[in-house]
Amino acid sequence: MAAHEELIQTVHADTHRRMTHSVDLIKKEMAAVRTGRANAEILAPVLVQYYGTPTPINQLATIHVPEPQMIVVTPFDRSQTKEVEKAIQGAGLGLNPVTEGGVIRVPVPLLTEERRKELVKRIHKLGEDGRIAVRNVRREANEKLAKAEKNKEVSKDEHTHAQQKIQQETDSNIQAIDDLVKKKEKELMTV
Repeated sequence: MAAHEELIQTVHADTHRRMTHSVDLIKKEMAAVRTGRANAEILAPVLVQYYGTPTPINQLATIHVPEPQMIVVTPFDRSQTKEVEKAIQGAGLGLNPVTEGGVIRVPVPLLTEERRKELVKRIHKLGEDGRIAVRNVRREANEKLAKAEKNKEVSKDEHTHAQQKIQQETDSNIQAIDDLVKKKEKELMTV
C-alpha cells in the first residue's frame, strides 16, 4: 500500500471513530434525560461517594424497573444504602428516593407540560452540541488532507475523493443525531 493511501485510510479511520464516539456520547446523555417513565438509564449520571471515591451507582447496586413509575435500587453493600440514597437525591434529577430496609425505591413523577418543553429544549441543545462536535471532526480531517495535498503527500483527486467520503460520514452521523433528537422529543411529548 502506498504511503498516500495509508495516510488517507488513517484519516478516514480516525474520523469515523471520533464521529461515532460523538454520536454515542449524545445517545448516553439523551438516555439520562428522564421522560416521566422509569428507566434505569436515568440514574446513569449518579455518582456515589464510596469510601471517599465517586463511583457510578451501577457499580454499587442493582437497578431495575418493576413498574412504569418506579425504579428500585438495591445496594450490594447494605451499609452504603444511605450514601446511595443521598447521591440520588443530590444528583439534580428531581427524584426523591425512599429507603425501605436495604432497598431504595425511586418514584418517577409524571412530567408537567412546562417541564416537558424545558426538556425538549435541552434535547435540542444536546443535538446541536453533537452536530457541532461532528462538524469539528470533519474540519480537522479536511485540514489534515489539505496539508497533505500541500506537502505533495496526496494528489488533488485523492484529496477531493477523501473529502467526499468524509462528507458522507459527516452527513450520516448528523442524520443519526437528528434521529435521536426526534425520537427523544416524541418520547418526551407523549403523555
